[in-house]
Amino acid sequence: MGIRGRVTRTNLAHANENRDWRVFAALAQLLIRKARRLYGPEDRDVRLDEMVYALDSTTIDLCLSLFPWANFRKNKAAIKMHTLIDLCGSIPVFISITEGRTHDVNILDEITPEPGSIFVMDRGYIDFARLYQLHHARAYFVVRAKSNLNFYVAQSRPVNRSGGLRCDQTIRLKGARSKTLYPSTLRRVSFRDPETGKRLVFLTNHFGLSAKTVASLCKSRWHIELFFKWIKQNLRIKAFFGTSENAVKTQIWIAICVYLLVACLKKIHQIPESLGRILQVTSVNVFQKDPINQLLTNIDISNTPIESSNQLMFKDF
Repeated sequence: MGIRGRVTRTNLAHANENRDWRVFAALAQLLIRKARRLYGPEDRDVRLDEMVYALDSTTIDLCLSLFPWANFRKNKAAIKMHTLIDLCGSIPVFISITEGRTHDVNILDEITPEPGSIFVMDRGYIDFARLYQLHHARAYFVVRAKSNLNFYVAQSRPVNRSGGLRCDQTIRLKGARSKTLYPSTLRRVSFRDPETGKRLVFLTNHFGLSAKTVASLCKSRWHIELFFKWIKQNLRIKAFFGTSENAVKTQIWIAICVYLLVACLKKIHQIPESLGRILQVTSVNVFQKDPINQLLTNIDISNTPIESSNQLMFKDF
């Protein structure tokens, strides 16, 4: 493969500093299109005809003295990875890497909504002007409500309380500013999680879904948390090779490309194991000449150690 000796941290840092991160971002876009063709509604927890996306961000802490360009707080540096995933296969379809101080809701300005699609978001994305723009674009949103929401109930619908539902209401916002920013009606669904006992309240502009489906959509938002966890744990993007903005973005986009390649492998070869396990097997056998489908078929993934002496890793260099 052209690797004659040990790959040092210095070599990796030099490569990340000098290769334009946009090359890897462009590769990721090709892989995104490939992955989305492979996955369908059957790969989603909630079966709907509409496209369903989850939007969230994760903060990656950095050392201020090494990464002074990553503005966050007075004594701390950080970046944010804002991600929109297609819940069909948990495929990231939009990624923006910003300074840590960038507010989550600002990313809504960069997303072009598809008419009829559903965006599932946490309460950090509540901005009634931007939510009304989604509504005006004929897209739907399901978002956690804030506890201080000021509204009045226009209509209440009966719910099956045995399943955890508490209310299903049509509401209008009160307050001069709020009702000006979002003049249309909203739907308010309250749900008590039977596992944790926590009461959750959701807002949506979709009146055609059942109240149970609205609650299930918000629960499926955790797939994006699993995506962030997978990226950080399996691809180790917390330790960067290079300190420039280009180096950091290069490493993140390479990690995303690896995630997408593994997701494609899993679907093409119908591998039942998790993405993490598939990554472990391929990294242990990265220099094998066996066809990839044969490698994944013949190896007992359940007995593959978490870390092997043959595994391609850079953390100890």
